[in-house]
Amino acid sequence: MNAFDLYIILIFVVKFLFIILSFSHLYIKVKGKEKTELDANVSFWKGRFEFIFIVLMSLLLIYLFNPRTSRLNKVTGETKLLLYLFGFVLLFTANWDTFITEARWFRK
Repeated sequence: MNAFDLYIILIFVVKFLFIILSFSHLYIKVKGKEKTELDANVSFWKGRFEFIFIVLMSLLLIYLFNPRTSRLNKVTGETKLLLYLFGFVLLFTANWDTFITEARWFRK
């Protein structure tokens, strides 16, 4: 196993932990225990893992699409899946409130 494969596995592990923390946070909300210390800890670590995932994916994009080298042959099944999931993460975590409240056509 080379370093690139280990890096992809690391990204999957971080994403898996983020998903577990997201579901835990959702479960805590459904149970009505939003103001507890457990919820604060889960939210804290969920945010950290989201940040780590975004940084790791950004570094992967920089590595793969460096204009000075051609590494498109490394975009295989797992890498394609990560890029696909990264698109969804960016869509779901975007600051939609700012976009909707500041847009003129939504105010009218």
